[in-house]
Amino acid sequence: MKKTIFPFVVIFCLFITFFSCSNQSKRSRKPVSNITIAPQAQNYVFGNDVSVRVETKLRNGEIDNIQLFYQGKLIKESKELDFTVSNIKLNEIGRNSFHVIATKTDEVSNSRSVTFNVVSDISPKKFTYTTLNDFPHNRRFYTQGLEYHNGYMYEGTGEYGSSGLYKVNLNTGEIVMQHKLAEKYFGEGITILNGNIYQLTYRAQKGFVYQLEDFAVIDSFTFRSQEGWGLTNDGKYLIMSNGT
Repeated sequence: MKKTIFPFVVIFCLFITFFSCSNQSKRSRKPVSNITIAPQAQNYVFGNDVSVRVETKLRNGEIDNIQLFYQGKLIKESKELDFTVSNIKLNEIGRNSFHVIATKTDEVSNSRSVTFNVVSDISPKKFTYTTLNDFPHNRRFYTQGLEYHNGYMYEGTGEYGSSGLYKVNLNTGEIVMQHKLAEKYFGEGITILNGNIYQLTYRAQKGFVYQLEDFAVIDSFTFRSQEGWGLTNDGKYLIMSNGT
């Protein structure tokens, strides 16, 4: 009986192994695309043209469609595994991206993205300056926002556990009024608009509104940007930057 069972077990294991390998060989593999930008550069200049080379490899099956996107906009569709798109004008400053989606006839797909920086085509103008005066400043303050208003300096400071808002005598450096933020907030830029002070936080996606006269918190607001940095206004709207 033992001699009969042993060959049966061996044959059964071989069958399972063969069946498993056979299934793996029939499994549809995802296409793999590669994106190359020419010319290569650390930073690209706004308004310049680039070429993009897309090369896609298949392990099995057939390609149905390959789509190339620039900044989320479709700029090329092809059934060719390899193709080049020339004279693509870089029309956005900041973080840019090319994105490829390759789809096979059996609807198995894969995607690939490359990101790069686009800088302004306007060269910054160089200025000189002359120091007219200097004023005392608390060296312990990690200054993030600063605004002069009606003879006083209003200052927003950062760092978790020590962020705050201050009204300071410009000539003496004396703190006239202050408000400390909760330890979980890292204070950022400030601006004064319509009798109120607005202050951003770093990564909490939250800002605060204070009464100018007593720093009482009268409101708060949220923003979509992952980080809050600088804050100003144009007399009507708040204008913020996110550090990019």
